[in-house]
Amino acid sequence: MSRWNTGAFLITIGLIALGNQIKKGIDNFVEKDRIVTVKGLAEMEVPANKVTWPLIYKEVGNDLTTLYNKINATNTTIVNFLKGKGITENEISINAPEIIDMQAERYNNNPTPYRYNITTVIIVTSDKVDLVRSLISEQSELLKQGIAITGGDYRYNVEYDYTSLNDIKPQMIEEATKNAREAALKFAKDSDSELGKIRRAYQGQFSISNRDANTPYIKHIRVVTTIDYSLED
Repeated sequence: MSRWNTGAFLITIGLIALGNQIKKGIDNFVEKDRIVTVKGLAEMEVPANKVTWPLIYKEVGNDLTTLYNKINATNTTIVNFLKGKGITENEISINAPEIIDMQAERYNNNPTPYRYNITTVIIVTSDKVDLVRSLISEQSELLKQGIAITGGDYRYNVEYDYTSLNDIKPQMIEEATKNAREAALKFAKDSDSELGKIRRAYQGQFSISNRDANTPYIKHIRVVTTIDYSLED
């Protein structure tokens, strides 16, 4: 074979190889574009496992010493009531009293015979959610002892929480991933394709909310995962 023929043969072989590589690259590029993105939802309802219950009462008077002694006596009565119902001492905390000197209020247009208005808050923080819920209904028993628990203060509301999210995360992620795959399989079937491997996956953020306004002690948990699957012929 002449030197020219040999060179032409090698060039031809090289062009064929280059063409195959270009075709393979184009095929890979097209294949990379064949991706379906799906979302999978998982939801669960769980009972709250932590409750924070503020008991608020007010005292008014003109002598701070007298008020101080009365507040101490009232605090003791409330704490004894709670302990007698099954709440332990380490679940009870007493905030420092909030004192308003009515005479010092510059914009007080409603004169009152009492100089001092004192708000005291005793807070129960417990994992005995059912017990505390029953005590909230029974707090009227304190009225028999001359103690009026007040409400309506936006700063102090009963709060229910769920603190064991890590225990149910794997189960919920598994369910969300399963639901996402079912959606991807349906898409692949409708497009006459086969579902390939996961290309990318995003877990999403867990959210915890009250089931509704009437049952804040039941929590609604949800998570949405986003998954990219490749599609194959």
